[in-house]
Amino acid sequence: VQLQASGGGLVQAGGSLRLSCAVSGIIFSRNTMGWYRQAPGLQRELVASITSGGSTNYADSVKGRFTISRDNAKNTVYLQMSSLKPEDTAVYYCAASRFWGQGTLVTVSS
Repeated sequence: VQLQASGGGLVQAGGSLRLSCAVSGIIFSRNTMGWYRQAPGLQRELVASITSGGSTNYADSVKGRFTISRDNAKNTVYLQMSSLKPEDTAVYYCAASRFWGQGTLVTVSS
């Protein structure tokens, strides 16, 4: 099983980024997918999730700013991040069931 996250980088506050996570080795369409993040010194937290049916869930801190979506034809899950804040700086991970990707760093400068 592989989860390959990409799209991180350095962005100014107020900017946008789109993260992608390409998945292989599982039946992608049947799995709930999640994006998590871990900032230095803090625990990993759930940012957003999307079920196989397309239902979404967001952390309160990102509601209205982030959008999770999936493309089952491409076995890929996305996280569109807008109105980014310095406190969004973290390593972002995608996950499916017990499997995790390697993480992609998002840095938001003030």
